[in-house]
Amino acid sequence: MGPNATVTGPGRQRAGDPDGDLAPAGAEPTTAWSEYLAAARQLDGVRRSAAAAAGEQARSAEAAREELTVVRTGLASQQERLRELGVPAISLVPSPPELTEAARSMAGGPAAVLAALRTARGRAEAADAALAARGRFRPGSWPARGRNLLMYGPLALLVPMIQVVVFVATGTGPASVAALICGLPMPAVAFVAGWVGIGRVFRAGPGERLDRTVRFGALVCLVPAVLVTAGLLLALLAG
Repeated sequence: MGPNATVTGPGRQRAGDPDGDLAPAGAEPTTAWSEYLAAARQLDGVRRSAAAAAGEQARSAEAAREELTVVRTGLASQQERLRELGVPAISLVPSPPELTEAARSMAGGPAAVLAALRTARGRAEAADAALAARGRFRPGSWPARGRNLLMYGPLALLVPMIQVVVFVATGTGPASVAALICGLPMPAVAFVAGWVGIGRVFRAGPGERLDRTVRFGALVCLVPAVLVTAGLLLALLAG
């Protein structure tokens, strides 16, 4: 074989670069594999983020449904109480601008809806607290005995006070005896007047029966009359 002969054969030659350097074997496969792994990790991150976002939306939607049930129940109770207080029905219905503002506030998805419902629930609870505070000063919201005492009490004291005034003014005379006799049936009259007045002044709620506390009212009307009558009788006998 001459000095200028070239040996040829399968797998014996490697392509060189223009400068005569040999290219590193396997460089392109390694780079492609690294890019593939990076893309796979990126896709997995996107998938995890999407799954987390979907789960969060599902939880927000479920919480919003529960919150909506609570808000609806509270608003229905409030509407009933406000109607009893004489608030017009038109005032209890949201106006078109309020509906537009509510729709705008809930346009951000389940999370925005949940936030809006929680805000509405807070306002409804504040309104309930205001109604309760106002109701404490209304006799109609008091216990039955305390409320009815406002009717029975003054009527039960009216005639005994008149009898005492007559006795103090006239002494042990015919006027005091007449006042004493006329005052005997007055407890029954006071009781009947109080019973009727309770029905006129106070109103029972829907489906409720007005409690007039009959025994308590009879006792309230009877005790002052008995005490004053006994005192005046003793004073007349002593005089």
